[in-house]
Amino acid sequence: MLDEIRIEELCVFAHHGVYASETAEGQHFYINAVLYLDTEQAGQRDDLSCAVDYAAVCGCLTDVMTEKNYQLIEAAAQAAAYAVLRKFPLVQSVDIEVRKPEAPIPAEFGSVSVKLRRGWHTAVIALGSNLGDRRGYLMDAAAQLREDAFFRSVQLSDLIETAPYGVTEQPDFLNGVLLCETLHAPHALLDRLQALEQQAHRTRELHWGPRTLDLDLIFYDDAVISDSRLTVPHPDMQNRRFVLAPLAQIAPYYRHPLLGMTAAELLARLEQA
Repeated sequence: MLDEIRIEELCVFAHHGVYASETAEGQHFYINAVLYLDTEQAGQRDDLSCAVDYAAVCGCLTDVMTEKNYQLIEAAAQAAAYAVLRKFPLVQSVDIEVRKPEAPIPAEFGSVSVKLRRGWHTAVIALGSNLGDRRGYLMDAAAQLREDAFFRSVQLSDLIETAPYGVTEQPDFLNGVLLCETLHAPHALLDRLQALEQQAHRTRELHWGPRTLDLDLIFYDDAVISDSRLTVPHPDMQNRRFVLAPLAQIAPYYRHPLLGMTAAELLARLEQA
């Protein structure tokens, strides 16, 4: 369980709102923030370099609220959350509440507010290509994620040559696995991966057919998701050596939330079958 740092009722005068009078005249907003992180090292060393500077966080929140005008406090709250997560790497997740006690509501009320939680999530992504510049497509996808502010700690496994899976009458694949942290929610992450595939001119004419770039979301934290667009964990990953071998290289102890086995254990089981 993570520790908490709380900032309560940070007052900022800003110009957010749907109505022209709000953006022209401005009003007071109050921000409540809960930062979730491990403070053990800071407590042991009594050293600010191991901690999060509360004043710097307040400055970051104030900057976000004053540098740009938002129509919705939902947008302001999300921008504030992402700014804190990007600027303070010790923070794993954050709750942000933006209160608007002077909202133009024709009724007596205390305040209106939006509260949300955002955080870093661990994702495992399988990469594959068997058309064109295979290595170039895979390396470019990894490079784009490394440059994306919604990702950090991007690790790419060694790339391995593998025979095609499912439809065998096609060129061999180059495969790898990418381990990262992301601010994206699962479906937003899927959208980002599919956008990268489209940039690589990926076509979907044949299931398991040849492709310039294939990006499959294998794990997202320990989440279990099943809907019309996304299934996580990937339903067939335990049968794919081209996923398990690279994954066991960079994250051997990543545990499958349904099967209860680590990547290394799943690979060993597959190779013994």
